[in-house]
Amino acid sequence: MDRRSFLQTSLSALILSRLGGDRAYGATKTKVAPKPMVTCENVKAGPDDLQVRFLGTGSAGWKPGMSKGRRNSSILLDGKVLVDLTVSVLDMLPEGCKPQHLVYTHSHHDHYQPLQALKLGVKYVYVSETWVDRAKSDFETVASAEHLPLPHFVTIRVGTPFTVEGLTFTPLPANHTTNYYEEQAHIYLIEKGTTPSHLGVRLLYATDTGGIMGKAARLAGIDSHHSDIAPRPITGFVMESTMGLGHDTDFRIFNHSTPDTVARIATMLTQTHRYTPPTGQPVYLTHISNKLHDGLSQDQLNEALPAPLRASYDGLEVTFRAMP
Repeated sequence: MDRRSFLQTSLSALILSRLGGDRAYGATKTKVAPKPMVTCENVKAGPDDLQVRFLGTGSAGWKPGMSKGRRNSSILLDGKVLVDLTVSVLDMLPEGCKPQHLVYTHSHHDHYQPLQALKLGVKYVYVSETWVDRAKSDFETVASAEHLPLPHFVTIRVGTPFTVEGLTFTPLPANHTTNYYEEQAHIYLIEKGTTPSHLGVRLLYATDTGGIMGKAARLAGIDSHHSDIAPRPITGFVMESTMGLGHDTDFRIFNHSTPDTVARIATMLTQTHRYTPPTGQPVYLTHISNKLHDGLSQDQLNEALPAPLRASYDGLEVTFRAMP
């Protein structure tokens, strides 16, 4: 048996043991400690909390129109601000919701479709300085062909915060490449109600990226090295897991993360008090690949994931509570 087959066989046995030990090891049952109760899903948000609606939670492998699967990854913040937008997620917007602001992570097709933004009537588009000129050209071409008004473009830069609808975004460098060598993909630190004396909400939203780059960690205040940026914990954590369970040799490791990578980061941040979530709030996976499922249902997938991970799903609303 080669290494890949061994890993997949071992992981399958592990998953089966979590779902029901007798199926994996005959009469031997494996006891698994119950996971903590989740208290932040589909609950009302207070004025100081951050409401995140997962419009789509899948990687590019899930295609619009598939009978089963996930839409492309996109979130809606407080019903007002979009992070990424494609045709596949429009049906997940609440009825009558017309967000005016759209923040892009990068220009891959499963995150970036100018026509959908123009049809939705987005008025402000936030794009990295490394590809904003290309984005303007793309939007101008589509707007001219469809006779639609152009939005206003806001150029954003790594490490320079900007505020939209009461939310402060700090663009952070992602470990992710596109077909354009000069383009820098972003992940984001998203803050609400953060002051010198209050954490408020400090959400790290990391899709698409292979791990968390050192510069990104430093700018977010969760780096362990001495710097002129004061350390400060995050209170919420959403990260991609494009590589699936048991697919550790997938070539996408240069641009994407595994559940084990996310779990290790979350554990380290928790143990060093760089991640201090409210009780009942897990770390959410998004940009989930077909391979991460391997035939598992949503509940089975959550049982198979290591703590404190939990798989998001299309339409899920999570309330990230403000911290004192």
